[in-house]
Amino acid sequence: MAMRELQKILEEVTSGIDGSLDSIAPAPKIEEVGRIRRISQGIIWAEGLNRVQSEELVIFGDKATGLVLDILPDRIGIVLLDNDDCLKSGDEVSRTGKVLDVPVHNELVGRIIDPLGNPLDDKPRLPDEQRLPVQREAPAIMDRAPVDTPLQTGIKVIDALVPIGRGQRELILGDRQTGKTAVAVDTIINQRGRNIICIYCAIGQRSSSVAKVIDDLQRNHAMDHTIVVVAEGNDAAGLQYIAPYAATSIGEFFMGQGHDVLVVYDDITRHAQAYRQICLLLRRPPGREAFPGDIFYIHSRLLERSTHLREERGGGSLTALPIIETEAQNISAYIPTNLISITDGQVYLSPDLFQKGQLPAVEVGKSVSRVGGKAQLPAYRKVAGELRLSYSQYQELESFSRFGTRLDDDTRRKLVHGRRVRELLKQDQYDAQAEAEQIAVLFGVIQGLFDNVPLRSVAMVEKKIIELVRGDPDLAEVVRAAGKQDQIWDTLKDRLIHVINAVCELDEHRQNSEQPE
Repeated sequence: MAMRELQKILEEVTSGIDGSLDSIAPAPKIEEVGRIRRISQGIIWAEGLNRVQSEELVIFGDKATGLVLDILPDRIGIVLLDNDDCLKSGDEVSRTGKVLDVPVHNELVGRIIDPLGNPLDDKPRLPDEQRLPVQREAPAIMDRAPVDTPLQTGIKVIDALVPIGRGQRELILGDRQTGKTAVAVDTIINQRGRNIICIYCAIGQRSSSVAKVIDDLQRNHAMDHTIVVVAEGNDAAGLQYIAPYAATSIGEFFMGQGHDVLVVYDDITRHAQAYRQICLLLRRPPGREAFPGDIFYIHSRLLERSTHLREERGGGSLTALPIIETEAQNISAYIPTNLISITDGQVYLSPDLFQKGQLPAVEVGKSVSRVGGKAQLPAYRKVAGELRLSYSQYQELESFSRFGTRLDDDTRRKLVHGRRVRELLKQDQYDAQAEAEQIAVLFGVIQGLFDNVPLRSVAMVEKKIIELVRGDPDLAEVVRAAGKQDQIWDTLKDRLIHVINAVCELDEHRQNSEQPE
């Protein structure tokens, strides 16, 4: 009896297995796998991937990822996006069939990530259900709208004389340690409460420098609207190469939602050097200064993605502030001239002004904005033209007066006026000023109201004017929206004269009380 039951169970199991086997439909998956031939400082030479495509993402087992940049008849050149410590010759390399992409999500705001989307702030990994390629085509010409809205930096000399519009590409260049990053960080901080999402992309920077920038943003409550993308100097050259493209793709995600976005690339000099290193290791023919022939193309491909979209496309904008480091004030070097020709203007920071304590060290004569004037508030136009002219005249007369020649009264007046202009263009870091405050101060100086104010009291008078504007919201709104209405300017002038006289009387009284009897 037991044998019969056992036989019956065996027949049922066999029948079930046969039925399961009949239901299986074989679906073989073809996977192309190659082998590493040689490893050389972040570059992998591999063979066996006959159908691989340019800029395709490949994987080395489960250890590292790479990007295909060179396809030759007998081998392919792959740039590593990770460290090569765990790789060796003979390891397998397999195709993914995908291009390099980065996760995009609204939760990115306030986060610190690397160009691959991996978190660097000890917070949970970001959702990656939506991803965008790091290399994307720039918006078509017919999808773009004119730049007509200002992007306020909070810095007087820039907002008045080198204005930036939303959707513009404005280059920041200067020698080492002249305050380039400080200008960019101040601009990011000033966007608090203006509904602008900022992205700070650090390329090849020291860890200490990046940590300082992040600390500045956190202390000034700017991380609430900022994303930080970091490729440090000790990271692979491939990671530094893709960093600005990944940051731009993240910015385009928010721009597609109708947001205004500001992207700071700090700095493009390191990006060019990383790409030069990659190309030399790939044995591509070097050109001027050993840079590859397509160095102009990779930067124009990046910056042409910055634009202001038409309302039909969402109406968002992407403003780019690339930073370039010059050597010995040589703005005619290869990379600076490339970027100057690509961008819509530049802010030049002079080491001579920096050493004199003129901060921010913006040299007005070499700085220009080819777009922002059209997006500038009308009230700035009342002050900007005369300010630039008087400051330029002062700089020329100052160098002439050093010869010790006798000066006429008109020249002396221009020198006195120019010194006040230069003093008022000074501004501390993290001390952003609203539009109405800047216009009131600059209007006072071009009207000559500061000419009789001692230089030691100029900063005090400026502070009192700012307090006046901040304490009167109606006046601030009128000044900000003022155009060519003379009665508005007359009213403002009368109030400024009252403030300046009061401060000067107070200062004179203090000076008299401090003199010994």
